[in-house]
Amino acid sequence: RAMAERVLVIGSGGREHALAWKLAQSPQVKHVFVAPGNAGTADSGKISNSAVLVSNHTIVTQFCKDHNIGLVLVGPEILLAAGMADALRAAGLGCFGPCARAAQLASSSSCSKAFLDRHGIPTARWKAFSDPQQACRFISSTDFPALVVRAKTPSARKEVTIAASKEEACRAVQEMMQDRMFGDMVVIEELLQGEELSCSCFTDGVTVASMPPAQPHKRLQDGDQGPSTAGMGAYCPVPQVPEALLEHIRDAILQHIVDSMRQEGAACVGVLQAGLMLTQEGVKVLNFKCQFGDPQCQVILPLLKSDFYEVIQATMDGKLCSCMPAWWENRAAVCVVMASPGYPGDSEKGMEVTGLLQAEQLGLQVFHGGTALKDGRVVTSGGRVLSVTAVKQDLMEALAEANRAVATIHFQGATFRRDIGQRGLRLLRQPLYVSPDVPCCPSPLPILDGPCRKSGGGFAAFFDLKASGYDDPILVSQTKGLGDKLQVAQVCKRHDTVGQDLVALCVNDLLAQGAEPLFFLSHLACGKLDAEVMETIKEGIAEACRSAGCAFLGGEVTAVAAPCPPGHCDLAGFAVGAVERGQRLLGLPRAEEGDVLLGLSSPGIPGRGFGVVRNILLTSSLRCSSPAPGSCGHGTLGDVLLTPGKMFSPALLPVLRSGHVKGFAPTAEGLLGGISRLLPEHLSATLDALSWKIPEIFCWLYKEGNLSAEEMAQTFPCGIGAVLVVQKDLAQHVLQDIQRQQEAWLIGKVVAPCHTAGSHIEVENLAEALQLSSPRQLLSDIPTYRQPQPRKRKVKVAVLVSGTGTTLSALISSAREPGSCVQLVLVISNKSGAQELRNAARAGIATRVIDHKLFGSRSEFDSTIDRVLQEFSVELICLSGFMRVLSTPFLRKWKGKILNASPCLFPLPKAGSAPQEPLGSGLQVTGCTVHFVLEEPGAGAAIHREPLRAGDAEAALAERLQEAELRAFPRALQLVASGAVWLGAHGRTCWRR
Repeated sequence: RAMAERVLVIGSGGREHALAWKLAQSPQVKHVFVAPGNAGTADSGKISNSAVLVSNHTIVTQFCKDHNIGLVLVGPEILLAAGMADALRAAGLGCFGPCARAAQLASSSSCSKAFLDRHGIPTARWKAFSDPQQACRFISSTDFPALVVRAKTPSARKEVTIAASKEEACRAVQEMMQDRMFGDMVVIEELLQGEELSCSCFTDGVTVASMPPAQPHKRLQDGDQGPSTAGMGAYCPVPQVPEALLEHIRDAILQHIVDSMRQEGAACVGVLQAGLMLTQEGVKVLNFKCQFGDPQCQVILPLLKSDFYEVIQATMDGKLCSCMPAWWENRAAVCVVMASPGYPGDSEKGMEVTGLLQAEQLGLQVFHGGTALKDGRVVTSGGRVLSVTAVKQDLMEALAEANRAVATIHFQGATFRRDIGQRGLRLLRQPLYVSPDVPCCPSPLPILDGPCRKSGGGFAAFFDLKASGYDDPILVSQTKGLGDKLQVAQVCKRHDTVGQDLVALCVNDLLAQGAEPLFFLSHLACGKLDAEVMETIKEGIAEACRSAGCAFLGGEVTAVAAPCPPGHCDLAGFAVGAVERGQRLLGLPRAEEGDVLLGLSSPGIPGRGFGVVRNILLTSSLRCSSPAPGSCGHGTLGDVLLTPGKMFSPALLPVLRSGHVKGFAPTAEGLLGGISRLLPEHLSATLDALSWKIPEIFCWLYKEGNLSAEEMAQTFPCGIGAVLVVQKDLAQHVLQDIQRQQEAWLIGKVVAPCHTAGSHIEVENLAEALQLSSPRQLLSDIPTYRQPQPRKRKVKVAVLVSGTGTTLSALISSAREPGSCVQLVLVISNKSGAQELRNAARAGIATRVIDHKLFGSRSEFDSTIDRVLQEFSVELICLSGFMRVLSTPFLRKWKGKILNASPCLFPLPKAGSAPQEPLGSGLQVTGCTVHFVLEEPGAGAAIHREPLRAGDAEAALAERLQEAELRAFPRALQLVASGAVWLGAHGRTCWRR
């Protein structure tokens, strides 16, 4: 598309002024016309008004052609629902806005509610009525507060009444339906309780790019009093919203709505805004619209760092995933709306507005809404007159500046609120309280490391699937063996990777069904028991299980005289996972001609291919102990051959469950075998081997074994660990999501059946690719993306405090050091006035207050803490002066993940008991020990001991002990987070060699 240097914005409100203002900042925009516009958009630099008749599509289209308009933004919902965007696009003009069907779906309360119900998106309970008597009977008889009454006039004016009683709700129904001035239908909704957010995103119909969350103020008067309005102000961003919650809103709400609209043939291209309520049952959608909200637009766009014009073009071109917008950090925006007297009813017009110049001299932006020019003067012409927006470094400063500017502007009877943003300030001073009855927003499944027992030569454990968050689960099981790969490991005397391989084989096959792994068991049969070998294999399995998020229950070992000769063994693994009934991957029936194949990188050789590997080694001049040939890698040939295969869970699970993936299959049976699992009999596939990077070891096997390209594809995965089937127009979106985690490529496509003999899967250029090392782009219309440089993963840590600890500042400083393995994500206090909460807030760390006095039992208190920890995906916990005794179930669940500090005592107390006597009874403090917190404390759980520094005065003991703790705690936390130290199975600290 040619660059659209002239832009037309259709509308006359504060939203349209903000759109024109932001577009005019782009160097790619020559001029912005606003039709019909207002006093603020009349001859203002690059912005001017136009008198074109916007209700007539033909006239607007001709105006755009006559004035060389290349881009049109349509603001009013009524024009979008009337098909304005469709008409402009049909005439070959670029239009940023949804199609008529999408706009109609969002503009009608009953249609939008039915849409949400159809697609399982949580919303308030509701019912639509055309008969006022039936509506009132419904209000009176429901077992929930049906107190929200919605209606819409033929002119698109919406009326919303939030009643205080059922009687008031019935009166609202009667008034709205009297003389049918609000149409023929009202919608009665449940009144939801909670924190309200407004979350928006740009979308090209496939990809969503989230905007910062805003909080609008709908009531007319301070303190959320008075009638409901279209909006009396807003602020952005909302503080103290956990990142996990924002991700849930993006993926489970915004992305879900966009995908569902596309499925119904009403693709949303432009902006999607959802009004949300954070309720006790989770996030629920109040409403959604396919456009910027007003006044949300006036606080969101000032925070946009990217060129607004470029973001719009990328959205219209379907390339949003390659042009994700950037936002200004450490800034806050507050917008205060000034309304005419009588609003939200009929308002007076023609009153002069003064003080605008003084407000703008303060450095604020005043967006005009209901204003007009009369004899050179600005006068009121509508209900919401002005939106006064301040952007500052923090919310408090922005609020003060906005109110200061409002005080300089005057017109008769001006109505405005003085408390816009005060809710955000309260969130900063006192974090959101989590009550014991409020479930947190959905978080990753907590795998229960249930009690494990061994009896009768086996292992058993209990898993409560319902407590783990499943409603209607299906269990999926897999069993695998390593075959000849284990024999090569025996020859190489290297067993540290075989356990990882075994877990990866089982877990990847569970993933192919959309299942999440729950637990894993192994069985080792050997001719002669070797304790060191068994321990090495067990450690590899345990490490892989930790990466997969599943429990390793144990391994059974059997010594047999035959068929295993001495020194050789056989290893098998068994894994069980779970998936909700509606989340299974359907696989074969869903692949269609034209679909795209994506390949995930994996350098390993699966066990199935080692029969061929052993035959090659028998005839090769190289041995397993020989240096790796060519550029195959460092170490020996055996080291490279035994490189473990890639395990794709759990990072890939959200992609598979997004609804964008038609099928997924590992390639442990060879490249052709893996892909064949995804194709129905009537379809074929073609791959281009030059489109992905083949590891050098496969090139060596190809040449050394004198294999054909077909034999290579049948036997080995050739660098592809798994294959996904994706619809072509979604390939870019899915590929980018995967590449955030790992290396992946577009490797082929599904085609019509091949009529030649042999395999129905053709791998082109494989022989050539086995002699190359860099992939090329496969399809010109879908680019291959470079894998980002891997980053060292940081472990998420929470600190529990009671106001008496001293280590939080030291932990914050340590986490900020280069090379730190720690990310402090949360501070929880059981006391609201703890100093640590303020320290954490200043450091940008989320805080929560969970008051133990409000809970009936210690277990309820601990369960609430546990839910919040899961909400933030916490992996380790530090206790810093936390003055509550944690319950046994909590300690068991978080075993090996809770750290605390205690004085070092000499002589040491007996293992399993804590010292009860005062220090004067023969015990001497020699330093500080950081240790794992267990049910039964013992000296064996120590992580790091820090001795006291020299000091003579007994009075300085407490100070020296505190200094030792400040040194010890950050050091111990880094050791555990880096994996150098962990808690062993018998409650003793283990150190990595």
